[in-house]
Amino acid sequence: METRKLGREGPSVSALGLGCMGMSDFYSGRDDAESEATLLHALERGVTFFDTADMYGSGTNEELVGRVLRPHRAKVVLATKFGIVRDPADPQKRGINGSPEYVKKACEASLRRLGVDVIDLYYLHRVDANTLIEDTVGAMAELVHEGKVRFLGLSEVDAPTLRRAYRIHPITAVQSEYSLWSREPEDGVLQACRELGVGFVPYSPLGRGFLTGQIKRFEDLAQDDYRRNSPRFQGDNFERNLQLVTHIERLARAKGCTPAQLALAWVLARGKDLVPIPGTKRRKYLDENLGALDVKLTEKDLADIEAIAPPGVASGDRYPASMQSTLPKSAPRPTR
Repeated sequence: METRKLGREGPSVSALGLGCMGMSDFYSGRDDAESEATLLHALERGVTFFDTADMYGSGTNEELVGRVLRPHRAKVVLATKFGIVRDPADPQKRGINGSPEYVKKACEASLRRLGVDVIDLYYLHRVDANTLIEDTVGAMAELVHEGKVRFLGLSEVDAPTLRRAYRIHPITAVQSEYSLWSREPEDGVLQACRELGVGFVPYSPLGRGFLTGQIKRFEDLAQDDYRRNSPRFQGDNFERNLQLVTHIERLARAKGCTPAQLALAWVLARGKDLVPIPGTKRRKYLDENLGALDVKLTEKDLADIEAIAPPGVASGDRYPASMQSTLPKSAPRPTR
């Protein structure tokens, strides 16, 4: 397994990590037995970087990941996130909380669910518009000093916010959506990460499954699949985005790989400081994703891909309006 270093001072991890969200939430069909088998198969294949969050399955995903990986603790880098708060009465309702008090409360809860003494990489899931980033990261830094967290991360931040956070405590990784149809990090945050020595962790590198070519009709999505509410999967947006997938499929055939492997190979080729975390709950798709590590793209391949998938190629917003509003905007400025 190829390894990559997360940031200038962070841990070395497998070049592809595993996003565990779909094992417990958002995508239809929960199968804990297959999810557990997938986690163990990932270990056998050399995957060492596993990503979860306290809001996935309202904590059940952390419990699943912790239960399976705890016996192999020395071999893995565990990442989890806090900050998105779901309403217990209606999990579809969410808020953002980055207050110092909540930082500590959330960390204790995650440690308990994971069943570990320390979290390797602890992310702020979304920036709280009502809390200074300096205050949130200051509280996260205290967790490092207390030995409860090893490294700090931020998810979906812009470059100015990252720089402000870094002045309080070194940030090891920034996690953001990044793929052939989501290239917003190229607008500044990737450059800031490289200037500061911060690793970059692309989530949804397969466009929530769209770029795999497996989804041909809106009706293919189960009734309880959250992608039914995603603008990119609806109406005319779906049809326009399907045209992009058709082009990706053509290039993949010429390369002798699957569309998913081509899309992942493109992300991997963006720099050795990137560690994508494609999510899956099935062993067969895990093996397919890991096959992307063997796909080497030439300069011509990259030019051909750029021609069909330039920045802004996707039709529709990344999230429904309620979640789109939580994406990078500069956090509140210090007033003290």
